Order: sequence, then structure tokens, then C-alpha cells
Amino acid sequence: MEFYVTFGQDHYHNINGKIFDKDCIAVIESENCNKALNDSFQIFKNKFCMCNSKEKFNNENLKYYPRGLIPCKVNIIKEK
Repeated sequence: MEFYVTFGQDHYHNINGKIFDKDCIAVIESENCNKALNDSFQIFKNKFCMCNSKEKFNNENLKYYPRGLIPCKVNIIKEK
């Protein structure tokens, strides 16, 4: 399943050259909601806003994320 992770105004991550911030949504593949939330904490520590399943995300809200959806693989985490 795909899960969407959003970020607050002052949240910024540079992971393997990919920038995750308030202007994008990180996409995490995970088995279930609990694992996706744990993966989000593993990747972004406590600097993210929400983690929702793709199905629960209102696609009309994509207009608020000008950089769009960015895939984030849990097993290749190296934040700079």
C-alpha cells in the first residue's frame, strides 16, 4: 500500500539528494498504517506532519504541494 507523508512549514530533509519539505509529499510503500507510521519516524524522526493512506488522501489537496509526490524508499535512508 502507498502512504503519503506531509511536512510542516519548517520541516526540511535532504535524503540521498532528494529534498522533502512543505512543498511535496513523500510516498512510502508499506504493509499497513502502523508500519508506515513507524517508517515515517525512522526516516524523518519527528519532523513530519501527517501520514495517511493514499485512499484517505484528498487528491484535491495536491494543489498545495507544488513539487508533487516524491517516492521515498525506507531501506536507502541517508540524511545529510
